[in-house]
Amino acid sequence: MKKHIYLYSPSGAVRDKASFKRGLKRLTALGYEVEVDEAASTRHQRFAGDDETRLAAIHRAAASGADIALISRGGYGLTRLLPHIDYQAVTKAIDKGLQFVGLSDFTAFQMAVLAKSGAVTWAGPALDDFGAEAGVDDIMQACFEDMATGQGEGCGWQLPKPAPGVAPLSDCTLEPATLWGGNLAMLASLVGTPYLPAIKGGILFIEDVGEHPYRVERMLAQLLYAGVLAEQKAIIFGQFSDYKLTAHDKGYKLANVVSWLQGQVKAQVLTGLPFGHIPTKVLLPVGQRVTLAVEGRDAFLLWGHQH
Repeated sequence: MKKHIYLYSPSGAVRDKASFKRGLKRLTALGYEVEVDEAASTRHQRFAGDDETRLAAIHRAAASGADIALISRGGYGLTRLLPHIDYQAVTKAIDKGLQFVGLSDFTAFQMAVLAKSGAVTWAGPALDDFGAEAGVDDIMQACFEDMATGQGEGCGWQLPKPAPGVAPLSDCTLEPATLWGGNLAMLASLVGTPYLPAIKGGILFIEDVGEHPYRVERMLAQLLYAGVLAEQKAIIFGQFSDYKLTAHDKGYKLANVVSWLQGQVKAQVLTGLPFGHIPTKVLLPVGQRVTLAVEGRDAFLLWGHQH
C-alpha cells in the first residue's frame, strides 16, 4: 500500500518552483502518494503565507490522515506560531501514526511538541532535499524509506580523527536516553521559553548553516549557562556548513569550539554526525529513547525496540 505524504509549508516561502516540482515528481516516482496543501506555494513577505495561513496548514497536516507530514523547506516563521498551535491535535495525529518530518526552522515545532507532550517527531529532509538539481542522496533516501516503512532501527557513522587539542573518545555504550535537538540557532532562541523541553540525561544533537564557529560557541555558551548542557549525557555535533573563516580568526575554527566545550561539560562530545544542511543526512527520532555506542572511530545511535 502506498504511503501518503502530506506536503505543507509552515515556514519560509517556496523560492525555487523548479525544485518544488522536481521533489514532488521524485517522491511520486518512489511510490508515495503526495497530497499538496492548498497553501503550500503561498507567499507573504518572506513567509509561506501570513501567520494564520501557515498555522492552518499545520492543523490541516495534523488532520490529513497521512502517514508522513513533510515540510517544503525551512527558513523562518515557526517561532511566531508556537503559542497558537493545537498541540493536542498534533499529538493525537502522531499517536495515530503520523510522522512529522523536517529540519532547520522546523526544530522550533519539534521542541515545542516534545515540551508539550513528549511526542516523537523526525529530524530529516524537507521537500527541498528531494528536489535537489544534483539528484536525491542515496543514504538520505534509504533512511527516509526506512522511517516511512517503520524499518529504521538506528544509524551509524565514522567519527573524524580527533583534531589537535580535542580529546579522543573512549569506547562506551550509554544507557538509553532521550534523543533531542536539531538546529542550534533555534534551540538557543527557545531558552527561557516554555517551548524548550527540559531533558535530563539526554543525548543532544546539533547542526547549523552559515554560522561562523564563534557564533556556534556563543550559542553553546547560552545553552551552557542556562544549565541545559550540564543535564546531558552526550552532545553530538552534526554538520556545520556554509561559513567562512577569515584572517582575523588566526587559526580559530570549529575544532576549537569542540575542544572548548569538552572542557566545560562532563558529557561525551562527539562530532561528524551526518545530519544538517547537507545532501547526505540520516533521519533521527526526536524524543525517542536511544542507545549511543562508540567502538573505536565508529559511533552508533540505536532506537529499534526501545520505548
